[in-house]
Amino acid sequence: MNAITVAEDGSIDPMDYRQVFGLLPTGVTAITGTSTEGKPVGFVVGTFQSLSIDPPLAAFSVDKGSSTWPTIRTLENFTANILSTEQLPVCRALSRRGVDKFDGLDYEAGPHGNPRLPGSTAWLDCNVLYEVVAGDHYIIVATITGMEIGSGEALIFRGGKFGEFDEWDKPAPAPKPIAEETQA
Repeated sequence: MNAITVAEDGSIDPMDYRQVFGLLPTGVTAITGTSTEGKPVGFVVGTFQSLSIDPPLAAFSVDKGSSTWPTIRTLENFTANILSTEQLPVCRALSRRGVDKFDGLDYEAGPHGNPRLPGSTAWLDCNVLYEVVAGDHYIIVATITGMEIGSGEALIFRGGKFGEFDEWDKPAPAPKPIAEETQA
């Protein structure tokens, strides 16, 4: 095992932080909206998650340095597109900075006019409920106003790599018996 220590001042080396949290697989979700000028906008997060069933809430975090979040923040609603394994090119396109991210991407307007990316595993229409400042990120809590299931397997990110989880259909291994203590 490799021990990673916290410095006396409470700091952690950013590379150690990334290494540890890179062990945890996350889904990949594209947050999309339509700007007030009518242009599609969007970015990718690996932090989209269910927060509450009653009321239906979701949460995600976004870097404070995002150039797209300020636009989506001002919109009445947005769409969370849960990307499928077939959409790695879409993920890469929406992860770029300083360019028209939707150049060459197929999309269709959802119920609220926001871009829905064909081939997504699911779509969730959301309204921002509130935003919390947390270090170098914002945590966004959103009310879910609509949902639709698409197709395909969800795109997973782990350890700096994209992939899919293909273990769902395999039976769980049988638990190992607990060794009984022997009296000496």
